[in-house]
Amino acid sequence: MISTINSISLHGVEGFIVKIEADVQNGIPVFNMVGLPDITIKESKDRVRVAIKNSGLEFPLSRIIVNFAPAHLKKEGPHFDLPIAIGILHNIGSIKSFDTSSIAFIGELSLSGDITYTKGCLPMVLEARSKGIKEIFIPFDNINEVSSIDNIVIYPVKTLKEVVLFLNKEISINPLKISRNISRNLNFHLDFSEVKGQSFAKRAVEICASGNHNILMLGPPGGGKTMLSKRIPTILPSLTVEEAIEVTKIHSISGKCSNKSEFITIPPFREPHHTASFSAIIGGGVNPLPGEISLAHNGVLYLDELPEYKRESLEALREPMESGNIIISRAKGIYTYPSRFLLVASMNPCKCGYYGYDTINKQCRCNDYEIKNYLSKVSGPILDRIDIHISIEPISYKEINSTKNEESSISIRNRVEKVHEIQRIRFINENIKFNSEMQTSHIKKYCQISKETNNFLEDIFNNLSLSTRSLNKILKLSRTIADMDLSDSIDLNHVAEAVQYRILDRKSI
Repeated sequence: MISTINSISLHGVEGFIVKIEADVQNGIPVFNMVGLPDITIKESKDRVRVAIKNSGLEFPLSRIIVNFAPAHLKKEGPHFDLPIAIGILHNIGSIKSFDTSSIAFIGELSLSGDITYTKGCLPMVLEARSKGIKEIFIPFDNINEVSSIDNIVIYPVKTLKEVVLFLNKEISINPLKISRNISRNLNFHLDFSEVKGQSFAKRAVEICASGNHNILMLGPPGGGKTMLSKRIPTILPSLTVEEAIEVTKIHSISGKCSNKSEFITIPPFREPHHTASFSAIIGGGVNPLPGEISLAHNGVLYLDELPEYKRESLEALREPMESGNIIISRAKGIYTYPSRFLLVASMNPCKCGYYGYDTINKQCRCNDYEIKNYLSKVSGPILDRIDIHISIEPISYKEINSTKNEESSISIRNRVEKVHEIQRIRFINENIKFNSEMQTSHIKKYCQISKETNNFLEDIFNNLSLSTRSLNKILKLSRTIADMDLSDSIDLNHVAEAVQYRILDRKSI
C-alpha cells in the first residue's frame, strides 16, 4: 500500500501542492528518495529516522521509497520532514487510516522529534488554502505569522508524537484561533519633532509620504539628510491586513520572521549598505531569495550615499520602480517577487561633499572632472524615475538652539492618512493605489488644469527643457499637493509648488 501525504513547496512567493508518496516493502533495508528533492531533503532521511525512533515509534527496517510528485519540479527545504515521517508511519500502520486528501503537513524535525520553526510558513498556508486544503499542521513556533489566516483549520504542533496521537484520535489539539484584528503598534523611537528647522524639506517629505513619491535629497555632510530619511516611516500609515500579509509572506520566505513575530503591520524600512552585493539588493542566490527591494515592499528602501552603490545594482532598480515586481531568471527557473517600494535616497553633490555649499571654513576641493565623474555615477534614467529631488541646506546655530516646538510625526501622519484615503477612493476602480503610480490615461483623467495653469506649465516646460516624464512627474506632484489642500482641482499654486521640488530639472544644476 502506498501512503500519499500532502505538503507544499514554494517557488518565489507562490507555491504548489507536493504529494509525498511513501512505499514500504520487504527487502534489503534502504531509504531512497525520488522526484527531484534537493540536498536538504535528501539529508532528511537521517533526521526522519532518528526523530521517529526518539519519539518512541518504530522505524521499519525495510525497503523505503519516497516519491515527491510532480516529479518534474524541483523541491527544496527541510519542511518536508514531517510529511515524510507521517507517510512512512501511515504506511506501516503506526497511524490509523485518515482522509489524507484534504490535510497537509509542513515542519522540520529535530533529532528529538520536536517540530521546529519553518521559514515560508505563511505563503505555504495561503497556497494550501487556495488549492482546497481544509486542514494543515504547522510548527507551533510559526503560529503568530499565520494567526490572521481564515478559511482553513490550522493545527499548531510541537512534536511528531503529538501529531501521531492526534491522528490516532488518542488526544485532541485545539486549532489556532483566527484573529483579523491585528495589532498595529506605531510607537517609534524616532520623531520629526526632533528635527530642527528644515521646513522646506519637511514639506517635501510629507508630500513624498502622501503620494508615495520617490525622493532624492542632495546636500553637504551633516545637513540632516539621513535624519529626515530615517523618520519617514514614522509618518506612514500602518499596513492594511492585505498589505501586511504580502509583506509578512516575503519576510517569512527570507526567514526573517522570528517565532515571536506577528504580522508585520508597520511599513518596513530597509537600509542596505552601499557595499551590499547585487544579489543582496535585488535578490538571487543559489536558491533565489528576496532581496532588499522586495523586503522593502509596501515600505521604504533607503539608499544613503546613492553614488557609492554599485552601478549594476542601481540600474537594476529601473524595472521594479516602474512595475512593482522583480523577475529573477535562473537556470532553475524564473522567480517573481513583489517590490513596490518608496525609494528614499540621499547623496552629496561631489566627493568631498561641499560643491555648491561653500562656507568660509569648508570649501569644495574637487575639480570639474571629479565633480562630473561623481555625479555621473547615478544615471539619468534612475534620476528620471525619482519624483522629488530637493537641496538640503545646512541650518544655522540659531535654528539648532531654537526653543520652538517642532511638529510631531503623529500630527504629520494624521494628514498623510487623510490623503491616502482620498487616493483610495479615487483609484478604487483602478489598478493603482497612489498618485505616483498614475499612467498617462490616469493623468489625463485626474490631473486636469485651467488655461492659466496650463500656460504657466508650458513656460516651465520650454524654459527648463523638460522631458515628457518630468512633466508627468510635476503633474503627479501637483495632484498630491492639491489632495493635501483637500482641493478637487489642481490650481496654479499647486503646480508652482511642485516645480520647486524638481531641482535637477533646472539648467543650473
